[in-house]
Amino acid sequence: MKKYKYPALYTTVILTLLTLGGCDKNNNLVLFSVQNDKELGAQVSAEIAADPSFVILDRSTNVEAYSYLDGMVNEILQKGDVAYRNEFVWDVHIVHDDAVLNAFATPGGYIYVYTGLIKYLDEADDLAGVLGHEIAHADLRHTSRNLQKLYGVQILLSILIGENASELTNIAGQIAGTVAGLSFSREFESEADARAVEYNANTIYACDGVKHFFEKLTEAGSGSGTPEFLSTHPNPVTRVADITAKAAELGCSTTLVGGDGYTDFKNTLPN
Repeated sequence: MKKYKYPALYTTVILTLLTLGGCDKNNNLVLFSVQNDKELGAQVSAEIAADPSFVILDRSTNVEAYSYLDGMVNEILQKGDVAYRNEFVWDVHIVHDDAVLNAFATPGGYIYVYTGLIKYLDEADDLAGVLGHEIAHADLRHTSRNLQKLYGVQILLSILIGENASELTNIAGQIAGTVAGLSFSREFESEADARAVEYNANTIYACDGVKHFFEKLTEAGSGSGTPEFLSTHPNPVTRVADITAKAAELGCSTTLVGGDGYTDFKNTLPN
């Protein structure tokens, strides 16, 4: 078993954090600082950019698509109660892969949305719901909270005080390579669903838009088009019921935006 150079320091830090109870803006005990989240997210983003399996659409040649997506993200950030809206980068990327129905967010607010998901969804409200869900994963710092469970307090503290700084790079590579660090518990997924409703409650979008993705999946059945990640997530039917109940609790609008804007947006994407 590895012995650490400063055991008293580890004990002091742990006791201090436990005494504080909720040390971040969402009242969650997170050993990583906001700066650590930003650094880890930047490293993961760099790993993804260098990985040929991720085909990221270039902003300079997909101006209309990114303008639409940025506007949607900014609407949520500015009108939703996002705790870290001013601290995180909230940098959105479109991944060109029509066969994948997915989106994910890394620490620090780097958001990735697959063209397959965008084209699969029917309304702007549906995508706004998914984006709210992914923003919630970053804002609630779910990845950092996962890392505390996966790696343990001592290893993370050794990174934070500089004894094992290279490990942060290794963790970033593992997250980018397998997206394993971005697979969340049912509790975290349910928390992100509920927060997505809260975020969108004050926007132009239907507050329960995130449920439409799961409704469509349920209607389609469990065929080959169902994303693999759903196997470890809460049941889609349960998620729809919970999201509907959350919207009713808040009394927020569930009226769809409508119009042709979302169709036009989808048409700007490459085939």
